[in-house]
Amino acid sequence: MDADTAMQLLADTLIAAAKVSAPVLLVALLVGLVISVVQVVTQVQEMTLTFIPKLIAVGAVCLMLGGWMIATTVELAKRLFDFAAGL
Repeated sequence: MDADTAMQLLADTLIAAAKVSAPVLLVALLVGLVISVVQVVTQVQEMTLTFIPKLIAVGAVCLMLGGWMIATTVELAKRLFDFAAGL
C-alpha cells in the first residue's frame, strides 16, 4: 500500500465520521443555543434545563437517523474490508 492509498482511506474514514456525527452534533448545538437564550432572557440558571432537552433531542435524532448512520458505517466497513482482502 502506498501513501496515496493510505491517505485516501483516511480521508474516506474521516468524511464518513463527519457525515455520521454531524446531525447529532448540530441538533445538540441548536438546542443548547436556544436553551441558553431562554436562560439569559428569563435569568433561570438551572443545569438540568440544558441537559434534559439536549438528551431528548439527541435521542430523537438517533432514533430518526439511526438506520442511515448504521448503513453509512457498514458501507465504509465493507469498503475497508474489501480493500484489505485485495492486499
